[in-house]
Amino acid sequence: MTATLAEAPVVDEARPAAARPVPLSRVYRFELVKQFSPWRVRVLILLCILGPGILIFGINQQSTLPSDTLFGREMHATGWAGSLVTLGFAGTWALPFFASAVAGDVFASEDRTGTWRHLLVAIRSHRRIFAAKALASLTVLLLLVTELFASSVIGGLIAVGDKPLIGLDGHTLGPGNAAGTVLLAWVCVLAPTLALAAVGLLGSVAFGRSPMGLLLPMIVGLGMQVAQMLPMPVAVRLAFPGYAFISWNGLFTEPRQLGPLLIGIAVSLVWAVAASTLAYLMFVRRDFTNITNDGAGRRVLTLGVLPMLGVFAATIGVAAASTGATSSGIDQNKIQQSVATVFAHLYRLQEQELNRPPLTEAQLQTSASCVKSEGLVAQEGPGNDWRCTVSWHVPGVTLTGQAIYQLDVNPNGRYIADGDGPQEVNGFFLVHTADGDIPNPLWQFDGNVDLLPTH
Repeated sequence: MTATLAEAPVVDEARPAAARPVPLSRVYRFELVKQFSPWRVRVLILLCILGPGILIFGINQQSTLPSDTLFGREMHATGWAGSLVTLGFAGTWALPFFASAVAGDVFASEDRTGTWRHLLVAIRSHRRIFAAKALASLTVLLLLVTELFASSVIGGLIAVGDKPLIGLDGHTLGPGNAAGTVLLAWVCVLAPTLALAAVGLLGSVAFGRSPMGLLLPMIVGLGMQVAQMLPMPVAVRLAFPGYAFISWNGLFTEPRQLGPLLIGIAVSLVWAVAASTLAYLMFVRRDFTNITNDGAGRRVLTLGVLPMLGVFAATIGVAAASTGATSSGIDQNKIQQSVATVFAHLYRLQEQELNRPPLTEAQLQTSASCVKSEGLVAQEGPGNDWRCTVSWHVPGVTLTGQAIYQLDVNPNGRYIADGDGPQEVNGFFLVHTADGDIPNPLWQFDGNVDLLPTH
């Protein structure tokens, strides 16, 4: 009887088993620790927790308000106005700076310390390194934005209280509605923040230890805000991802002006995906064996600048084709309709403050006649040379009331109307009531024109 033995597998002791990459969750936790280690990030966290609340509380103790800032003149009237003033400042200055400080340095820091080869040997996966760094940067940015929102809301509510908010068309938002709309406005600015963060990742990969990668999100963010102040076709304006930092204004009208906001969010997300993809392609193609190579070199143009210019051009074309908005979006009819609507709402509020019988917009029959530069130029476009005459009718009064306003219309559609008489209606910043003098809602007010074509 013979027995057959199974042949044992031959083990090549000279060839070790292939090492498996470190799980993404562990790399992510490691990158989070590195993100919170620098002193600048800790300072930013502390400033976001304390800064807005203290600043809003301090402003509310002063007699003067930042009336040239959107919702600034309402900071004495409601606690929700302070959070919106903070949001306007954050979209212009703070959030681009956060994107630079967090995402703009996430890859460049490894170049400065010379730790790339050690990191690649330990983790053994380019993709997981990139994903972990991107997710860690996103986590820190979300934390900073959340702290800004919470601090500004708490500071405003402590200083003034949970009171109604006057929208950009003059209608009143109750405390609950105001709270939800303010929260939604802060959520909407996350999209352009992600776009700037993705630009930061792209700059950090492309420029290596060069300071240009660190400054790129801030330069792009501020450049887009400056561009929004220039007259340009609406389609071009919508193609900037930073437009979502402005278009949240449309949430505070009735009905809401959602078209520009949704387009701004969509464009921001397209920029975020495009810039992140380009950053990833640069990263996986980089030669880490050469210690003198700390960036993408000539690929910055072919894999960075040109593709993003192509994205910008494509979004202009899509916006123009889908909306038909090829002009400034500001014309005489839109301004007249907006001014009449705001005035009607605020006139009713003034009548209520004076304890007069309530009126409806239908009873007032409010209309506005507006001209630009006394009719000597085309009746469209931004400028501080708009003049409006508002007419209304009070039941039981034979004469038709009239009030004059001087308008300063910004290229983004927001305008400030300054009352120019009669004094008993809009010529003075206070009105006399039985309980004392209170702010006159018709003296100055903010409005917002929908830049998209209306049908």
